[in-house]
Amino acid sequence: MNRREILKAMGAGAVAIGLPPAGYAHAESTAQARAPAKDSTGGIPLLKGGDVSLLAKIEDLGGVYRDGGKAEDALAILKRHGAGAMRLRLFHTPDGKGPVCNDLPYTLKLARRIKAAGLALVLDLHYSDTWADPGHQAKPRAWKDLAPDRLEAAVFEYTRDVVAAHNRVGALPDVVQIGNEITPGMLWDTGRVGGKFETPAQWRQLAALLRSGVRGVREAAGPGDAVRTLIHIDRGGDEGATRWFFDHLAAEQVEFDLIGQSYYPWWHGSLDDLRANLAATARRYKKDIIVVETGYPWTTKNFDEAGNVFDGNPAKLKAPYPQTPEGQKAFLSQLLAIVRQTPDGRGKGVLWWAPEWIPTKNLPSPWENIALFDPEGNALPAIAALAE
Repeated sequence: MNRREILKAMGAGAVAIGLPPAGYAHAESTAQARAPAKDSTGGIPLLKGGDVSLLAKIEDLGGVYRDGGKAEDALAILKRHGAGAMRLRLFHTPDGKGPVCNDLPYTLKLARRIKAAGLALVLDLHYSDTWADPGHQAKPRAWKDLAPDRLEAAVFEYTRDVVAAHNRVGALPDVVQIGNEITPGMLWDTGRVGGKFETPAQWRQLAALLRSGVRGVREAAGPGDAVRTLIHIDRGGDEGATRWFFDHLAAEQVEFDLIGQSYYPWWHGSLDDLRANLAATARRYKKDIIVVETGYPWTTKNFDEAGNVFDGNPAKLKAPYPQTPEGQKAFLSQLLAIVRQTPDGRGKGVLWWAPEWIPTKNLPSPWENIALFDPEGNALPAIAALAE
């Protein structure tokens, strides 16, 4: 999810962040793809659910969730309707302002709730004090002056310690993301790629950082724990950019388990574009794929003082569904079907971004028209699609 769009919608003023670097949007890689020696990614169940990173904060601010008029825990509602997994983001040292609240104590508490509810946990490490996305991959302030070798060590130690902390409280993640939407790299500028950073040296540095994160997960989890690692980019409907990115990782021999994609139809192409990219990616890399972020509007209305990330313009939507509760449900049903149809059973999940983000008095929602609950907290029909 694009930090620029969230802050813009919430009226946070101009933000100086760059666009995704030129040269990768439809680039053909010069790297030679290497097929994995063996398939190490199969066997996980289909993960259906959402990124509920703001759930505890919304509850603390008075948000209430309902199903059929009855107030309940949002996790229970989502699970009853077919959800089996939840995702949580983690910032390094967030300032706590607005939605930038996801520090380690907050995340551990919510992770324990998720695991206690019998749900799988996807942990999304941003490696930043705030949102990391294609236009913004700032190092944590604590790491900003580290040399590349020390930065690699910091990534390893931090990842190891975070996963170990989750394990100690009984909330060992099932999947750990090494970075968030890292199409243009991560931990800028050390691990930045694309545009003027499109050099072999930059790809080597990004690969080293990713390997450090993967190694941290594996050391903390131990040999008997099947925690899978995931690399996440934001090119759901873009086969060329996906191939460009993962060919480079293959050439650098970065070992990881799962491929993650963001897919928002107003940014990332049509459902047919997504279908084609999932098929090509599955065949080329022989790895399981999860759509770890998605969403679709159920209304064109704005219910609070914040603007909305998606403004309701139907010309921008590359999907044939109206912006209604039933249209939102139809989109999710079709998306799940497309993921299931990925060749060789490689489509392994769909996670809705911020299904819980309803507006509260002190935390407006730029996502209120895309959440899976209406502004009063009532479950929307799309939730039922999770059971399909």
